[in-house]
Amino acid sequence: MVERLSALELDLAEFAQGHPARSRAPAARDAGEGARRQRLPPLRPRQGGATGRRRRRGASGGLSRRLGFALLLAAAAPLASAQLTLYTSNAAPTIQALSADFEKRHGVRVNVWRASSIKVLQRLLAEKKAGRWEFDLVSISAPELEALYREGVLQEVNSTGHRALLEGTLPAHRGWAPQFINVFVQAYNTKAVRPDELPRRWVDLLDERWKGRLGVEANASEWYCTVLKTLGERDGAELFREMAARNGLSVRHGNSVLANMVVSGEVPLALAVYSHMIEEAKAQGAPVDWFALEPLVARVNGVGVSRQPPHPHAARLFYEYLLTEAQPLMVKLHYVSPRRDLPPALRGAKLVFADPQVDARCENAYAALLKAKGE
Repeated sequence: MVERLSALELDLAEFAQGHPARSRAPAARDAGEGARRQRLPPLRPRQGGATGRRRRRGASGGLSRRLGFALLLAAAAPLASAQLTLYTSNAAPTIQALSADFEKRHGVRVNVWRASSIKVLQRLLAEKKAGRWEFDLVSISAPELEALYREGVLQEVNSTGHRALLEGTLPAHRGWAPQFINVFVQAYNTKAVRPDELPRRWVDLLDERWKGRLGVEANASEWYCTVLKTLGERDGAELFREMAARNGLSVRHGNSVLANMVVSGEVPLALAVYSHMIEEAKAQGAPVDWFALEPLVARVNGVGVSRQPPHPHAARLFYEYLLTEAQPLMVKLHYVSPRRDLPPALRGAKLVFADPQVDARCENAYAALLKAKGE
């Protein structure tokens, strides 16, 4: 169970040190013109047995969880007019649910611009070049977040919410953090494929029974490159080339499009599609299910804070929210959480995380595979 206060605890001294010129003005700006600044009550030591050493330590930086959270709330959303701007590739129903929950909890409105991860990346790079800083946070896939960090668009963030994250999900530089994990699974239409037909190994997909029945996503190079690392680059590449030549690969643009094609039966079996999409379709009664051929590849979707956010306190609050309070809601929406205390329902499979810095040579090899897909 997510512990709200411990996850949202902030070291206020560190936070203020990182934003010395912004400690008051942005909060007033966030609240809107004419907002009254709120004064916090003076700090008082706890009653009942606290030692002098503990009092001194608390005053010097180890602020209590409740105080840290209260100060952040006061800075971020003193009035209902507080807001922030988020650029995201999250599915529309997902971001609508998160925005509504966040506004209900904290009184901060979330203005959303939604597009694919690539389009979000392109827009942010263009805005940076033009000297415009209109966004507070960005929530997209890991490779695009890495590119934004390298280009100086995102700031490094230290958060106590990082402590609960699964190993391998948080980059060492902390320029972004995981919001959820996309797990690539093999999905099939249960009316078009019988359970006893399912392949047990990748090589089984060379069988002629799969001719014209296989589908892939056009931008799944991270999945492909990670699979090749397990199979062996030369042997794995040859296997997929032979698979494409013998049985063909129906290429679809977008994971949601590919998932919908499996639901309709137009693509009987998808080689790699996000597990949460299939779980959601199953919950709605669609004739779909999934299985896993090793390795079970995972890719992180994360969140990063603008290097120059228009609403810095609200931005930090939403960042903490996505890592903590929002996680049970994400699980309810069939996503895989990056938190250790919210284990994924993936039938005991071990995840292998894709490198967000995809090797260009391997990426080109995937593009070549799709170009010679046998259709």
